[in-house]
Amino acid sequence: MSGQITNILLVGVGGQGILLASEILSETFMLAGFDVKKSEIHGMSQRGGSVVSHVRYGREVFSPIVPEGEGDILFGFELMETCRALPLLKKGGKVVANDLRIPPPSVLMGQETYPEGLADRIRTEFPDLLLVDGQQLAMDAGNPRVANTVLLGAVSKRIDIAEDYWLKALEKLVPKKALEVNRKAFMLGRNL
Repeated sequence: MSGQITNILLVGVGGQGILLASEILSETFMLAGFDVKKSEIHGMSQRGGSVVSHVRYGREVFSPIVPEGEGDILFGFELMETCRALPLLKKGGKVVANDLRIPPPSVLMGQETYPEGLADRIRTEFPDLLLVDGQQLAMDAGNPRVANTVLLGAVSKRIDIAEDYWLKALEKLVPKKALEVNRKAFMLGRNL
């Protein structure tokens, strides 16, 4: 990885655990010996608004922001937010998306309808799509709140970094009482 920077974008809705996932990603890359820069954009995140997190790693990284059209991996926690972020990906980029629809306020108030066929739209533009039933796998792990860790596990298979670094980052950043269920969720996602 001579001088190459890998750009990862995490997108979704407030309350989905995106910021923790970006912290774990960043910690994993640092443990693996990379320079890491991270930036978050919260749009009313505590009220279910859009959240975008940029994570860039490589030998030397100067800016935390992924330039438009240069994302290597799009890590989507909600389908419509994943679609909105597609212009940030480069041609041939990889998408790992949660198969989840969270209607925005305009849809809930009946002003708009939630678009159909989003997964197909993503796959048409980016054939390297892994669609994950994060909610079901989180339930299988024992807690519906660990879908973010399931997705992190799925993303980890697309990044050439040893499993040990991922598990050490989880151990460092997840509260002790939730570590076991998060470890289980991570492995369910990783073994997809």
